[in-house]
Amino acid sequence: MSLCRHYVRELRRSVLVSTPDLNKSGSKRSSSVIDHLGTGDDESEKNDDQRLSAFLRNDNTTHAVTIPGYNPQNGGSRPSGGDLNPARPSYFSTPEHTSSGSPQHTVARADIRASAEKILYTYLLRGAEREIVLPEQILASISHAIEVDGRDDPEVFDEAKDYVFQAMERDAFPGFLRSKAFGNIVPPSSLARLIVGLLALFGAFWAGFCLIFLDIKPKTTRLWLILPFTVGVYCLAAHQYNLDPILAFTSYSEYTFMTFMKVQEPYVRRIMITRAMWVLAIILALDAALVVMYALVPGRRL
Repeated sequence: MSLCRHYVRELRRSVLVSTPDLNKSGSKRSSSVIDHLGTGDDESEKNDDQRLSAFLRNDNTTHAVTIPGYNPQNGGSRPSGGDLNPARPSYFSTPEHTSSGSPQHTVARADIRASAEKILYTYLLRGAEREIVLPEQILASISHAIEVDGRDDPEVFDEAKDYVFQAMERDAFPGFLRSKAFGNIVPPSSLARLIVGLLALFGAFWAGFCLIFLDIKPKTTRLWLILPFTVGVYCLAAHQYNLDPILAFTSYSEYTFMTFMKVQEPYVRRIMITRAMWVLAIILALDAALVVMYALVPGRRL
């Protein structure tokens, strides 16, 4: 889209240099419609995109510079298509015109065509280098528009863009929120915590039963079980909720395995801290219950 906007603006400058009459007030009203494309607010952005696509389609079929929204009733002189055709070569940076004061143009219509084909062959076709899976109907429509109809305006990709946006909104974005806003560890790290937690709990249960059935004195020795129980419960809770409370309280999040970055968004930090407090309360409750249970059970030597 930005390439198309740049093309249209550069084309207008080329026409203004070749036909100074366009600088008069009457013609300037119509040509300014294109010159201000993309400068409005969000509400007019979609309308601007449609006008830009309409201009490019008309320019592609008639090879004349036609300003969308131009009304002959507004008055002023409007050059005919034949008058504007000589200005077309100047847009493609012919040496004769660039030497006469026209700004050097960096975008040609062929660049827009090449960009549309690159998008099609790189992202959309089956087996493409970076294929985006689209319904067959949408893919066939885009391929026909570019390869058969010769279109290269941005509206060609509107249907695919809407489909991808809806797919991201429905599937990808909720998953992203779950992993990054509600959690702060990645799957490999979560799996590592699961393994460590299971091993720690196995060690805690083994030590606890040994202390009970060997009737080790004093009974306060059993309080040392708090260490393996805490590690085990903490790691299993972090795996279950995909959230490490210590990382959350320090405002860090894991983006790749063992790679941490500071969470900059205050709202996300608040969500993580709130969830971390809730997870930590569960950890403390389970840890205390296990330690008290093993500490108070009467010992009996077998």
